[in-house]
Amino acid sequence: MCPISTLLSKEIFFFFNPKDYTRASQAKQFPFTQIKKYTFCFLLNLIFLRLVNVISVTTKGRLHSFDLPKAVCLEFSPKNTVLATWQPYAASKDDTAGIPNLQLYDVKTGTCLKSFIQKKMQNWCPSWSEDETLCARNVNNEVHFFENNNFNKIANKLHLKKINDFVLSPGPQPYKVAVYVPGSKGAPSFVRLYQYPNFDEPHAALANKSFFKADKVTMLWNKKATAVLVIASTDVDKTGASYYGEQTLHYMATNGESAVVQLPKNGPIYDVVWNSSSTEFCAVYGFMPAKATVFNLKCDPVFDFGTGPRNAAYYSPHGHILVLAGFGNLRGQMEVWDVKKYKLISKPVASDSTYLAWCPDGEHILTATCAPRLRVNNGYKIWHYTGSVLHKYDVPSNAELWQVSWQPFLDGIFPEKAITYQAVPSDVPSEEPKAATAYRPPALRNKPVTNSKLHEEEPPQNMKPQPGNEKPLSKTALKNQRKHEAKKAAKQEARSDKSPDTAPAPAPQSTPRNTVSQATSGDPETDKKIKNLKKKLKAIEQLKEQAAAGKQLEKNQPKCRMEDLLDVEDAVRQLCFFSP
Repeated sequence: MCPISTLLSKEIFFFFNPKDYTRASQAKQFPFTQIKKYTFCFLLNLIFLRLVNVISVTTKGRLHSFDLPKAVCLEFSPKNTVLATWQPYAASKDDTAGIPNLQLYDVKTGTCLKSFIQKKMQNWCPSWSEDETLCARNVNNEVHFFENNNFNKIANKLHLKKINDFVLSPGPQPYKVAVYVPGSKGAPSFVRLYQYPNFDEPHAALANKSFFKADKVTMLWNKKATAVLVIASTDVDKTGASYYGEQTLHYMATNGESAVVQLPKNGPIYDVVWNSSSTEFCAVYGFMPAKATVFNLKCDPVFDFGTGPRNAAYYSPHGHILVLAGFGNLRGQMEVWDVKKYKLISKPVASDSTYLAWCPDGEHILTATCAPRLRVNNGYKIWHYTGSVLHKYDVPSNAELWQVSWQPFLDGIFPEKAITYQAVPSDVPSEEPKAATAYRPPALRNKPVTNSKLHEEEPPQNMKPQPGNEKPLSKTALKNQRKHEAKKAAKQEARSDKSPDTAPAPAPQSTPRNTVSQATSGDPETDKKIKNLKKKLKAIEQLKEQAAAGKQLEKNQPKCRMEDLLDVEDAVRQLCFFSP
């Protein structure tokens, strides 16, 4: 298992090794932190001075100290070579351009590599590729790209009018970037995918997806950088169905494919997460109780987990286990699923949790209750995915827990292990949550309880097409199919009403229905005449059958004679076999 770090408001910094659950060391008093891999940064609050200190986890010593009185945001680059800090923007009295408030520091030497002006806190941090070969930041209507952490020279630019956001793809080269431009003056919003550095060529975009009803978007790349999921959100739902606006889910691939992901249940989209295999994704959506569904790259549903109190999804690092959880205003119920067999493993409950993270080993789960989301009952628990609590820590009542984090490791350090369904033993006593009961008035407390549900729960179901079964149809296809079946049934009912009570006599052996050749003559005019004659032949047969059944014919329907039937038959034969 990986080491874990916690931060308390009473300025005690602990490093835990969950394998033996013993305190490894204790640092000095710090109220905030930003943890990232083996080096982490925190703010040191003094009476007259605010410093940003960089501490080495391995040596427990201070590497650098930066005088940044108003720093509120800190972030490390993926390989921990650059530290980015942000302070609120303030205009200078002498200089109208303002003072640069975004600093980039070299973690090894402590020197300031570059300073920028970044007015907004939203998307303040530059975005790096995983190997730090490429770095990008949004500047007005452009995305500026820097190579090899050389921030004194802009290596490339991507220009789009009113560009609002961008996301670099994970993984190695070739790098890709997804950009979002909001709509204006009746024009739709759109997201485009580009491959670096092909920006200026005609038709340079790998894929383009436009849509209305989007005040903001969230773009999610899969691990292999082959597809992007776009969650488009509006601030206000004009239909009044939701207080939190309206959301739609879109799929885009680097090969140019795009689609709207059809979600069977109306309501907000709480969470969307990619599997590490990059071949499927899980969406949690719909009014409570929410649905959770796994989709493939064709946006077809693979497995439906039914409905339940959930608003988040977490794939394990190896992608073989999925946790569906309900945090925030929900009770903290979790469902742990084996996504290879789609079998439920456990259903633990982490009450009042505000944070969940998988351990890099793919076996253990960390849940925590942190401030400022909740300022009481702070603490954390370490679970095995089978539902056992292996370690528990409660923060003293006079302190607050601000952050908990696993120590990251590179991919491949921990191999994937076989899934077990039996709970592992634990020394921590289990706490069975009390079952919540509905309030009953005193007059009804001595009477039998009647079971009633506000919502009908939907059970999980496999959405994969089984051998011999057809592919599951969409809502529109099902609606059209029902219409077609209803129309067909109405026609059959109308025919049965018109037919006589007695069964029609069998057709004589000399009827030409089967004797007329189905071959075409090759001449369109002749084929047309044959078709008209066949219609007359069919009408004569129907009249003959009705006359044989004793049905009274109308005055405008002459009696069918065999001579008429033979004349039509001869005409058809002549056209079929003797026409030039």
